[in-house]
Amino acid sequence: MKEQPVLKSYKSDNLNLKNRVVMAPMTRNRADNEDHKPVDELQGVYYQQRASAGLIITEGSQISKRAVGYINTPGIYSKVQVEGWKKVTKRVHEAGGKIFIQLWHVGRMSHPEFHEGELPLAPSAINPNAQAYTSDGFKDTVTPKEMTSSDIEETILDFQNAAKNAVEAGFDGVEIHSSNGYLFHQFFNGTSNIRNDVYGGSIENRARFFFEVLEAVKQVIPEQKIGVRFNPSLHGIFGMTMDEETIPTFEYIIKKLNAYDLAYVHLSEPFNDVSKIPFAVTEIAKHFRPIYQGTLMINAGFTQETANKVIAEGDADLVAFGKPYISNPDLVERFKDNLDLTDWDENTFYTPGKKGYTDYKKVSNK
Repeated sequence: MKEQPVLKSYKSDNLNLKNRVVMAPMTRNRADNEDHKPVDELQGVYYQQRASAGLIITEGSQISKRAVGYINTPGIYSKVQVEGWKKVTKRVHEAGGKIFIQLWHVGRMSHPEFHEGELPLAPSAINPNAQAYTSDGFKDTVTPKEMTSSDIEETILDFQNAAKNAVEAGFDGVEIHSSNGYLFHQFFNGTSNIRNDVYGGSIENRARFFFEVLEAVKQVIPEQKIGVRFNPSLHGIFGMTMDEETIPTFEYIIKKLNAYDLAYVHLSEPFNDVSKIPFAVTEIAKHFRPIYQGTLMINAGFTQETANKVIAEGDADLVAFGKPYISNPDLVERFKDNLDLTDWDENTFYTPGKKGYTDYKKVSNK
């Protein structure tokens, strides 16, 4: 097509983006320092290189020490981390970009190694039977600790504090990571949440913790600068199993979000083939577009062609790209000129240093 919908500007009451290409949040494990802080010559350069995106969403950044579940991931809970992120946002803004930070708590997808031997936190004491990425490589997950009321209250405050820190660090907004089998997703799902208090049982109860966090976060940052991310048809990955209430739960949550004035709702298409799962939805954007009245972002496996198609058909407003952005910092420019994309090197996705991180060339300086 002559005009590419994904390259058109996007303006809503809450967003004003130069194009509809979003850099998706991706764990890159480059914060290999004792403070778990981003550094200018790594994260600063990496995100600045990709500032032609309409919007950048950073890698998941833990809201507290209790939230961590992977080695060398950055946080947003300490002063030194805030100072590190200030350099990143300054670089992106100077390059004409906009950047949100993804607020992250992995819940049961962690390991006692990260918590001085203490068990990871979760809605219920159910082992996801997955693996955590530790300093000694991948280790089997353990049965987590069921969160007490005080654990939940403390975590709500941790999210609020992280959002407050994000404002101080100069971010244009925050994305609450409620997806991919992590803490909120564990509360949503009836196979990982078997609580019998106000946070378990009914769909409304299982969504309660998320909405309490959202209410707390909007006290320190305008809700117009808050995005949220979900993965409704996640099955067989990260310890997640769908049941008959999974999709109705997400329908309830996303319908309820119409009462908020958010920056966007960010959804993922299925990560694997779920066509034979009786409870799954195979086309997430098509299913949820009629349900949500605000800005809808979609991701997972999109190409230049399919991104233009999903926007042209009205099923999404924005498209987030993950792996293509690893190896193509100038993804927008390549789309504009219909240029081939550089292949990524999976061997450097989660390794320290510049290799496979800031050394991918743009077309203009090959």
